[in-house]
Amino acid sequence: MDRLLERQQGIQRTLAKKHFDGNALVLYDITSSYFEGEYEESTIVKFGYNRDQKRKHEQMVIGLICTCPIGVEVFPGNTKDETTVVDKITEIQQSYKVKDIIFVGDRGMVTKANLKKVKNVTGLNTISALTHPQIKELLSRKVVQIDMFDEKDIVEIVDPEDTKRRYCLCRNAGTAKRETKTREALLAKTTEGLEKIANSKRKATTEQISSRVGKLLEKTRMGKFITWEVKNEKLQWSLKEDAVDTETLLDGCYIITSDVPQKKMKAQEIVASYKKLTLVEKAFRNLKTVQLEVRPVYHKTDDRIRCHVFICMLVYYLQWHMMQRLKPLFEKDGKYKNRFWTFENVIERLKSIRREEIHVSGTTCKIVTDPDEDQRKILDLLNVKLRSHK
Repeated sequence: MDRLLERQQGIQRTLAKKHFDGNALVLYDITSSYFEGEYEESTIVKFGYNRDQKRKHEQMVIGLICTCPIGVEVFPGNTKDETTVVDKITEIQQSYKVKDIIFVGDRGMVTKANLKKVKNVTGLNTISALTHPQIKELLSRKVVQIDMFDEKDIVEIVDPEDTKRRYCLCRNAGTAKRETKTREALLAKTTEGLEKIANSKRKATTEQISSRVGKLLEKTRMGKFITWEVKNEKLQWSLKEDAVDTETLLDGCYIITSDVPQKKMKAQEIVASYKKLTLVEKAFRNLKTVQLEVRPVYHKTDDRIRCHVFICMLVYYLQWHMMQRLKPLFEKDGKYKNRFWTFENVIERLKSIRREEIHVSGTTCKIVTDPDEDQRKILDLLNVKLRSHK
């Protein structure tokens, strides 16, 4: 493992050279993975924001560069998403020798602060999404209007204050229904809680009542829709219906933003490129839970932890390419309950293929399993040929 870790950067440079062309579309995201046990001497294993809701566990943060898996880095568990971006862009351009890149990151990565830091970087363009406050800011400036968001067509707007900045307006009806339903449920829980506090017959001080309200609003995150105050040790509150109505209009609306020139990418391509971040999310699911299971980590030194994660990435690299070659098999298969072939089934079918050496009465016989029809189909798609022993 120590020798492999020494070669990590060289291996990742080779992968970048193989899969990145002159104008590389770079997908980048991070996740966390928690630990159990004591890691007192580790600089990696720290408490931080845990994406797996394991709040009482220390963790590490993992950053992954993709088209297919290209590079991985392990950060301390208390690392914030946005703090990794600038160095990662520098690494891609300098260490991987990729001059021109289109960096795709979510709204927590490509922040205003990071955009300022990389503003003068040659050969860099970015694609990301706006936060709700940023969308509302555009609405207040009348750069965009609610009726511009469409479920079928992508509407493109150029920022009049920054003509290089493009906004691609989209709306997803399914997402809109989910967001509306979630907010209604949270508001119902909030109002029920506030009514309970307001109608409580138990004597309480202003500070105690305020504390209860604060905890409730922190839990439901509906504080922006509530006006409240405590008078004469009684809670008075009301719902900001205009704020709720405005928020409802924005349900399902999102804006993909980019500074990629129009001659290089159309609006549809920009939106499609941002949606490719789901490939990184899929990679994390495979690394963490579905098949590869990066945890539990039994290594106690930081270098071994880093190498453990690197090995998992290399395994996923192989799996990714296998999935590409096996597409014809999966595409001809059934769907849902009628589906037979999965990656797990493929591996299970291949397990019965053996190379064996048999010794009987001083005679040695070397044989290779003769593949059946399904196995032959899989091996042909993978471009793997079995060589019999002579």
